[in-house]
Amino acid sequence: MAALDVIPPVLDSKSEPPTLFDGTTRLYISLTCPFAQRAWVARNYKGLYDIQLVAIDLQDKPAWYKEKVYPPGSVPSLEHNGKVTGESLDLLEYIENNFEGPKLAPTEAEKKEAANELLEYSGTFQKTTFMALIKPETEVAEATAPTLDYLENALGKFSDGPFFLGEFGVVDIAYAGLFERFQIVYPALKNYDITIGRPNLLKWIQEVNKIDAYTKTKPKPEEVVETYKMILARFQK
Repeated sequence: MAALDVIPPVLDSKSEPPTLFDGTTRLYISLTCPFAQRAWVARNYKGLYDIQLVAIDLQDKPAWYKEKVYPPGSVPSLEHNGKVTGESLDLLEYIENNFEGPKLAPTEAEKKEAANELLEYSGTFQKTTFMALIKPETEVAEATAPTLDYLENALGKFSDGPFFLGEFGVVDIAYAGLFERFQIVYPALKNYDITIGRPNLLKWIQEVNKIDAYTKTKPKPEEVVETYKMILARFQK
């Protein structure tokens, strides 16, 4: 059984593939990608350490990954029972439905409805908050307010815990990596704290950071800043 804190070597274009489709369940991730982080956290939280982690270098991807594993070439993807499943939110559902361990999805009707709405909104949150990084410092507070306030209010809907649906689960996993990256990047690049005036969000991310299944997947803050600088430089050309 793999240990929780063992980080796999990163495979690039010069790396040989593992022995594919040999019955081993493999989760293909990137150590810096918040979408891959979702599946990684779910794997850890459910205690599924027999799922082998395979880290892909997204800047120098091995050809075999797209040719033999997952044709879209993105991460995360999961090799399981002779097939490969991808897309981070779909993969969270797949892991929930096909593996044992603590439940991540709610069963109460009201919470299921809230979960579906929040998961659907996660793409809007990511795109809007990222695009606001391109704006001048004087405009970022206004540009990020709609999505951040949406989450702040959503965290106040259920009073039985600090997480989105009371207990830690799929919605927290979907947002945590994205939110924490923005929590790092905005002060560094735009001199703006996205938690100011949003006590629910501040408390939520503090509580998320008490969960080992999540903290073991976090990139270093300086790596986050450099990654976003690189992405924004390409985006603004």
